[in-house]
Amino acid sequence: MTKSTHYAKQGEVERKWVLIDADGATLGRLATRAATILRGKDKPQYTPNTDTGDFVVIINADKVVLTGVKAEHKSYWRYSGYLGGLKTESFKDAMARKPEWVVEHAVKGMLPKTTLGRKQGMKLKVYAGPEHPHQAQNPVKIDLEA
Repeated sequence: MTKSTHYAKQGEVERKWVLIDADGATLGRLATRAATILRGKDKPQYTPNTDTGDFVVIINADKVVLTGVKAEHKSYWRYSGYLGGLKTESFKDAMARKPEWVVEHAVKGMLPKTTLGRKQGMKLKVYAGPEHPHQAQNPVKIDLEA
């Protein structure tokens, strides 16, 4: 007799709050770990078409690093659609202006580009400093080196 695969339903998923300290962490490695937790791929009941992930709180986003010469060469761009409407910003300028956006941009770029991916991206909370307003949820601390 064969066992059928269990697919998680939306109501039976238990969500945790996960705290990640980005102090000295590499941006890409931090983003992949956060995206994995947001999607729920680290859980045994992972289902591709259901949001089984946990909430992720990232603190110290202003202390994230890039390896090699990427800090000097990496740039972010957006295009308005008009002639001459291309705006570029270097990594260093973006970190000085809004470090939360840089980390959020990296994590959300690793999520699916669907309605489910946008829903999973809403569970990401990023803060530049060590303080965050989610103390009531008792987040579980994750070590990135492990």
